Amino acid sequence: MVKPIIAIVGRQNVGKSTLFNKIVGRRRAIVEDFPGVTRDRLYEDAQWEGTEFTVIDTGGFVLGSDDELIEQVRQHAIEGVEEADLVIHLFDGKDGLTPLDQELTETLRRFDRVVIRVVNKIDTPRAMDRLYDFFGIGDALIPVSAESGLGFDDLMDECVRLLRTSPRAQTAATVEQEAAIAKVAIVGRPNAGKSTLINALLGKQRMIVDPIAGTTRDAVDCPCTYYGKRYTLIDTAGMRRKGKVIVDVERFSVARALKGIERSDVVVLLIDAVDGIVDQDKKIVNFVNRTGKGLIILLNKWDLIEEPEEVFKIYQEEIDRELGFASYAPVVTTSGLSKKRITKIFPLIDEVVSERQYRFTTGLLNRLIGQINPTLSSYRGRQTRILYMTQVGIEPPQFAVFANYPEAIKQNHVRYIENTIRAEHSFKGTPVRVFIKKRTR
Repeated sequence: MVKPIIAIVGRQNVGKSTLFNKIVGRRRAIVEDFPGVTRDRLYEDAQWEGTEFTVIDTGGFVLGSDDELIEQVRQHAIEGVEEADLVIHLFDGKDGLTPLDQELTETLRRFDRVVIRVVNKIDTPRAMDRLYDFFGIGDALIPVSAESGLGFDDLMDECVRLLRTSPRAQTAATVEQEAAIAKVAIVGRPNAGKSTLINALLGKQRMIVDPIAGTTRDAVDCPCTYYGKRYTLIDTAGMRRKGKVIVDVERFSVARALKGIERSDVVVLLIDAVDGIVDQDKKIVNFVNRTGKGLIILLNKWDLIEEPEEVFKIYQEEIDRELGFASYAPVVTTSGLSKKRITKIFPLIDEVVSERQYRFTTGLLNRLIGQINPTLSSYRGRQTRILYMTQVGIEPPQFAVFANYPEAIKQNHVRYIENTIRAEHSFKGTPVRVFIKKRTR
């Protein structure tokens, strides 16, 4: 359903992410006491007294800087304003009105948007005197404390009152419920090219891209459409090995990346084709496998490989050797920078999503039992037999195997059963769970 959008803007360190977290009701944005933590736009759905909307947390405005990254942050904030139906311009009540606040006020007046001026860090009734500093901007002011919640209800009541008359809110009332949208997490080590790939898939500069490793710190949701099908791409922070995670912000980022994997349907793992497979890639694949998500492996930066055919054979051997427990994952070579073969990614995602939902018929499972039983070893002088097998779940596909002596079926037998199932249907891109159970009378 199309929802109205609220964008939170302001200069650095005025409390935008704290207010964002307060509105969405959980710690979605990273909050620290130094400026510049939020860089990309963060989107999250929220509701207030029955009215649903989407909130955007933007990076802080900075003027007079030649830093290209800071300019990209500023441009992202502007794009957030352009998307929004309602803009919360947040000020810092402790700092008072600054020249940057005044310039941003004038900038927002050039947009055809409803703007609410909100003064943050009004922590006590006595702190209301701080509002006098802001009367010069000529607009009504709403005092709040995003940290303690003082004045928060009044702010949200005013936001909802204005949103109910927005074009998106009126359209949403007549739009039917949307079809299920596949969630795709883009993961990998820092600087593997995740944000560049998402920008290529979206066809625009949606994510901030910078050669400095670790630019993306939050797991950022990016809605997109490809030939009428809708997806949510989750751009995650690069995951370093544990010994490299030092700063608290980065520790939060890794946790968010893991959460991004957990709430996805399919994970796209980017491996830097120049650097090759490293131990951290294996740990990521292992986590994806444990959480039961679909998996696609992309060998990125393939445009930098001089002998692609020979190198791909080497990679196939290395993947089989190092990532054999995830041999079900398709491997694709691509380049986010040159957009080489990126058109294969969405159809492959669709295929993996479909495979995760596939169900076997009972008759087919009974036939597979006939293939498996002769391979089982005896147990205490008696033949081990599978009595029956049933598929008990999907996403990922799960099978319960009932045997007369389940303790006789070891892990190598379980792998054989899985391979027998995959020989009948490949379940491309998804793990398969096999549970050995004892027959109950």
